[in-house]
Amino acid sequence: MRKSTRPDPSFPIILAVESSCDETSAAISKNGEILSNIVATQAVHENYGGVVPELASRAHQQNIVPIVHQALRDANITKTMLNAAAYTQGPGLLGALLVGSSFVKSLAWGLQIPLLSVNHMQAHILAHFIESPQPQFPFLCLTVSGGHTQLVVVRDYLDMEIIGETLDDAVGEAFDKIAKLLGLPYPGGPHLDRIAQQGNPKRFSFPITSMPDLNFSFSGIKTAVLYFLRDQIKQNERFVEENLPDLCASVQATLISMLLEKVEAAVSQTGIREIAIAGGVSANSGLRNQLKVLAQQKQWQVYIPKIEYCTDNAAMIAMAAHYQYLGGQTDTLTASPNPRLKFGKQSND
Repeated sequence: MRKSTRPDPSFPIILAVESSCDETSAAISKNGEILSNIVATQAVHENYGGVVPELASRAHQQNIVPIVHQALRDANITKTMLNAAAYTQGPGLLGALLVGSSFVKSLAWGLQIPLLSVNHMQAHILAHFIESPQPQFPFLCLTVSGGHTQLVVVRDYLDMEIIGETLDDAVGEAFDKIAKLLGLPYPGGPHLDRIAQQGNPKRFSFPITSMPDLNFSFSGIKTAVLYFLRDQIKQNERFVEENLPDLCASVQATLISMLLEKVEAAVSQTGIREIAIAGGVSANSGLRNQLKVLAQQKQWQVYIPKIEYCTDNAAMIAMAAHYQYLGGQTDTLTASPNPRLKFGKQSND
């Protein structure tokens, strides 16, 4: 009988796969340390101005095997050394999630190792524990992406509570949709951020939607920008072209102001002064800089992850899986992807 090469489960080696949208990623962690993190981005969506779900799932099917093999090679790990395998259960695009979950389930079944189903948004938050400095519990996390805008109280690795969220559109969607109105290529948010650095953020004024409690709303500013551009272009067809840096800077300043206003309110309500940001929009330079300025004024302790851990990646899935594994939160092969997965009980309602 061949001797197993699988190491002590007290120091688990975990393969994690992320496939929630248009990045195929695989990572290997050993006892919570990331050994490799490989990401393949799907450029095909640039031709359509947004992610095409069917094309995304096809690209995941093409990428997942070589990406996993590369992650294992870079970590100098073989499949027989794995203690567990993890995948993104949701939220995300159903077809894309199915590719990752089907692959990881098959692998876990074949190797007879535990399976871990990870919440994508919780993983974004736990990306803060990939490297130092790490936030102290409890902390507030502003989680911002193309599909979500949330304020979360994080009491422990697996104990999180949403205390505020968007009631309509996510801030990442607002960035991308307004960027499209300005004629910027997909994905629009990063392009808008880059151009905004050259502009005057006080040149144009846009309304800030006031919401009760700690919730957000971003549909109003999209409409306001649409009507503003329509009226200005009637008077000058070259208005956008002639004012693009100032338009980008003014829009970005407004969106950031809406986010940080709620962060201030959350600090006031909770008394928590450890503040973190997570999700794809946390890569925005304006948000990162303004949060640092505000933190210095308010004497907050702020944690901002590296850019590579802000966007979708499997390292954050591996980190979440590590703590789930230690907490005994493994899953069965009957678990299924959920495009609308929320915090707490992972059901398919």
